[in-house]
Amino acid sequence: MREHEWTKTVREPLASAAPGASILVLVSGEAGTGKTRFVEWLVALPELCRVPRIKVAFTGSGAVVHQESAPPAVSAPPAGGVRSERRPGGPQATATPRPSPLWAPASTELGEELGDSLDTGGPTLLVVEDVHLADEQGAYPLRKLLARPLPGLRAVLTCRPEELAAPGLVLGAPVGYPAGLVIVQLQLGPLGVGEVRRMAAEALGEDHCSARFVARLHKRSGGIAQVVADLLADLRKAGPLPGRGTTPVSLDRLTARDVDEAPVPVRRAELVLGRMAALGEDSRRVVQAAAVLDEAAGESELISVAALPTGSGRVALTAALSRAVLHELSVGRYGFRLPLESTVVYGLIPGPVRREMHCRAADALTARDPEPWARLARHQLASGRIEDWQLSVENAARRAVESRNHQLAITLLEDTLAHAEVRQSNRSRLALLLARSAYNGLRSDQTVEVLRRLVDDVALPVAARGEIRLELGLLLGNQVGRASDGRAELIKAVDELSTRPALAARAMAALALPYWPAGSLMENLAWLARAEATAADSGDEVIQAAVMANRLTVLLSMGDPDGWQLLEQLPRESDNPLILHHSARGVSNAGDAAIWLGEYAQARELLAEAPKLGARVGDLYIQQMASAKSLIEDLMSGRWAGLDVRARAVLAEAGEMPLIAGHAGLVLGLLAMAKGDWGEVGAWLSGPALAGDEGAVPLVAAAAGGRIRLALARQDLGSAAREAAEAWGRLQAKGVWVWAAEPAPWAVEATLRAGELGTARAMVDEFAAGIADTQAPAAGAALMWCRALLAEADSEFSEAAKCFRRASTHYQALPRPYEAALATEAGGRCAVLSSPDTTAGISELCAAAAEFEALGATWDVARVRAQLRAHPSSERRRRGRRGYGDGLSPREQEVAQLVDAGLTNREIAVTLFLSPRTVEQHVARACKKLGVLSRHDLVTARRNGDAVS
Repeated sequence: MREHEWTKTVREPLASAAPGASILVLVSGEAGTGKTRFVEWLVALPELCRVPRIKVAFTGSGAVVHQESAPPAVSAPPAGGVRSERRPGGPQATATPRPSPLWAPASTELGEELGDSLDTGGPTLLVVEDVHLADEQGAYPLRKLLARPLPGLRAVLTCRPEELAAPGLVLGAPVGYPAGLVIVQLQLGPLGVGEVRRMAAEALGEDHCSARFVARLHKRSGGIAQVVADLLADLRKAGPLPGRGTTPVSLDRLTARDVDEAPVPVRRAELVLGRMAALGEDSRRVVQAAAVLDEAAGESELISVAALPTGSGRVALTAALSRAVLHELSVGRYGFRLPLESTVVYGLIPGPVRREMHCRAADALTARDPEPWARLARHQLASGRIEDWQLSVENAARRAVESRNHQLAITLLEDTLAHAEVRQSNRSRLALLLARSAYNGLRSDQTVEVLRRLVDDVALPVAARGEIRLELGLLLGNQVGRASDGRAELIKAVDELSTRPALAARAMAALALPYWPAGSLMENLAWLARAEATAADSGDEVIQAAVMANRLTVLLSMGDPDGWQLLEQLPRESDNPLILHHSARGVSNAGDAAIWLGEYAQARELLAEAPKLGARVGDLYIQQMASAKSLIEDLMSGRWAGLDVRARAVLAEAGEMPLIAGHAGLVLGLLAMAKGDWGEVGAWLSGPALAGDEGAVPLVAAAAGGRIRLALARQDLGSAAREAAEAWGRLQAKGVWVWAAEPAPWAVEATLRAGELGTARAMVDEFAAGIADTQAPAAGAALMWCRALLAEADSEFSEAAKCFRRASTHYQALPRPYEAALATEAGGRCAVLSSPDTTAGISELCAAAAEFEALGATWDVARVRAQLRAHPSSERRRRGRRGYGDGLSPREQEVAQLVDAGLTNREIAVTLFLSPRTVEQHVARACKKLGVLSRHDLVTARRNGDAVS
């Protein structure tokens, strides 16, 4: 974690010092910052492990001295070394270690004890921990020793600076260090966000550590290493653990709220309460006031909330600061170092006292300019001032919306509407505020529940229910991933908004989007026509922008080039944030459409622009969606380096939003397919956004293609044909045929291998008719691939090879390097079948293998190389067999690689065109050569670099 810093600050001076030089390392840091861990790191250094050492640890009741003699110089020190323990001033102990340390009060004899132990005639290490606990009898011998250090002394002293008896004086008084003593100071502070993320990933798994989760963990713990570790230990009990069989797109990830709800670690609670117990009554009241305010506050505010006179209040505050219960967090602002320390103190304040303090806190905060409405509301609620509280919440929410902080508005309004004290007249008004912000924020099931209750409330006016229902439908369909429920709510909203045509047009425009799995394209177009007519009559510029964004989305989804012209007309520079929101949405949707069309350069530009526009209006959902969509563009364009890591990061950020998680899951599933990690493919591609009737149509279609291919690779032709029929049925029901580009080749192949040649021909004809007159390069390349499959099925291998080459050329132009390589491989295979003696097919297979290898498509490389070796004219086939001795042969390496990928012997046999028995023999020989006993050990040996030829 911090070894690099420690090496530069401490290890280098120690290593460069002459043997006779004396060095003092002063290590300071507040409780929990890692002083003990630093000492463990230090004494384990190679240059110190053979040095005689003595350790002194101070406690509140005395000190313990622990001596360790140097092991023989000719060998490495044994584990733990030879240990002996001595009471200060006592006789030398035997070499047999005692079962536990001997604790004894420090005495003036400590100096003689240390002098005798350290006078070895060579370098000696002295480690003294927690010197802030040393009394004068313990500190004096150390001051005396360091004032006249023995030659070769390496002394390390650790302390908590906030607990020193004399601030700034480690040993209670000036030491008078000699000029020849080298002094190194190391101050251990809080961890950074990156270090906290690393700790969280090790404890919980990388997939469970979103940026928001880590940020909240860092904030609540203050970055104190021990507190972070303790919080993670509690969170492990409540959340998913690495190795539990992680569900790729599960919704059980830990959130920032889990961090807030985790109990305060016992160590930190007792530290704070112990320090507070040593304070006088006035100082404790100041500390309680700080807990009630729960933020950095000025001296006057703390004294006012504590209800103390100015003079005695200042004295009380100074005492709380000197005892390190409170800290100066910024100039003139005081509070707790860690937010969770406030929680400890607040929980122990008696109810009546707490209520009075909240009342005084509310009065104090009204003097601020501008008024901090959100914090003011908290104090008003806690002090029973309900009307004031509701007004402050509304003001806080409106200010958050004005500043584009929709997430803050959502949190405030959710918490408020959960209270029964909110009057009905206020409830409907606050609910509308929540509904308008919800679509711009991230998923919240609490928001869904609040809005659901409100739309069922017959006491609300019909139009108000309609507006809330509109936002609920959008929230369900997007952030929550419940498309059927969302669509149903939007249809109801259209009727309820009959008196508000502008909002009705917004609902109609949403229903026009073909991404909804229910409803055909013709129904979507009918909704679009109604939306355009209603918006035009309304004269509302915001609604017209919303309808324009949806119209271009529909056109581009169909492959209609007029959509690109409409995209240029979006009001992307509008000063109206509501109009700008719809422009950002339109740009994001256009980027998504460009991906499925095969316009990757345009997709990259649009997905770079969308989050910038989203940030201008505070739309976090658009920003996260752009990141998720970019993953698919990277996958298709062949930018695979580090793609799995980026996808997992997006997955962690997605939290409970299936649509965003689905994009990451699709990428991870298709990467796993290419790499041969077949055990993961099905799990990644079966999430709620990628299977069934709730996910976006193009995502579900692409995932179906991956599932069909997996079944084909496993020779499960029945499953492949069933999956193909279901996928094709969904495409027929929707009618957007450009979205067939991803599953069509695999669906046609599965249908052909099931013996349904006539059905396959009808599928290809339907696909061709569906994309006629469209601008969809990816669909055009896929159609050529499908026609090549039909020619191959008719044994017209020469024609099939030509069609595969055309498909490869189309894919290369997009570019889609992986699909181009697959088409090249198929073309080479057909060329070999057409003319076994030609070298053209062999060259194509070699080119495909090279492209697969460059991408990292492990399974594809193995498959193509197996085809090359199986061909008599392949340059790789030679007379006789080369001997490999104890090294693995190329075939054994391939088998070991596929074992590592998780394939069974039967799956490896299918990939390499071998019998399962032959694969079993290769596995056995590889295990024997590497000296391992099982497939599991073979994987371990291979990952350790042992599997070389």
